[in-house]
Amino acid sequence: MKFDSQITRRGFAVTAATGAATIVLLGATAQSAKAYQGNMERALVSLRQALQSLQEATPNKGGHRARAAELVRQAIEETEAGIAFAAEHGGASR
Repeated sequence: MKFDSQITRRGFAVTAATGAATIVLLGATAQSAKAYQGNMERALVSLRQALQSLQEATPNKGGHRARAAELVRQAIEETEAGIAFAAEHGGASR
């Protein structure tokens, strides 16, 4: 079996550059997937929606609506802190 193809310098350079770019992109994708906190970010969206609903509710609840809103604000802060921690320490998406 004889291969009669010649690799030109330009063809080799293009192939090598494409391969290198692919490796870099795969590495970046793996890192961003590792840092992405899907469950935490979905929880953050839900908490923000809950806070919005509490703020729109009628205020006459014996102080419980205001207390619930404060606790949700605290939960938002803790969730944001958890996402930041995972981003700094390469946490998994749980």
